[in-house]
Amino acid sequence: MMSKINLEIAKQLIDGAEEEAQKIGVQMVISVVDEGGNLIAVHRMDDAWLASIEIAQNKAWTSVALKMPTSNLAEATVPNAELFGLNTTNNGRLVVFGGGFPLVRDGKVIGAVGVSGSSVEHDVQVAQAAVHVFDALNVSVL
Repeated sequence: MMSKINLEIAKQLIDGAEEEAQKIGVQMVISVVDEGGNLIAVHRMDDAWLASIEIAQNKAWTSVALKMPTSNLAEATVPNAELFGLNTTNNGRLVVFGGGFPLVRDGKVIGAVGVSGSSVEHDVQVAQAAVHVFDALNVSVL
């Protein structure tokens, strides 16, 4: 059993996400970070938007930093909502729309995945494919 997100695991998550992206015909950037928000891997599919490189990394970072999917922040950050302006904190790294998911094992966030390159709906769908791969892996927190 492994206790941390490493490159081997990140590659498996990326493969699962890329397979889903290919199924729906979109070019994505897929990013995986560890529990400290440190980049483990970033994968840019052919022709994926250059802007998505940073967005995918920031989605993953947001998910691990706040221990929640980035989509959880969407409603709370609109004008006049409780967390309006949250995305301007942390040097603009916080992403407040879908596509970032924490990787949780034994109740602890041990990393995150972030996906960018299409509609928010597609970003979420492709990121969830990576989470499904992670959930099937034999990874535990020691």
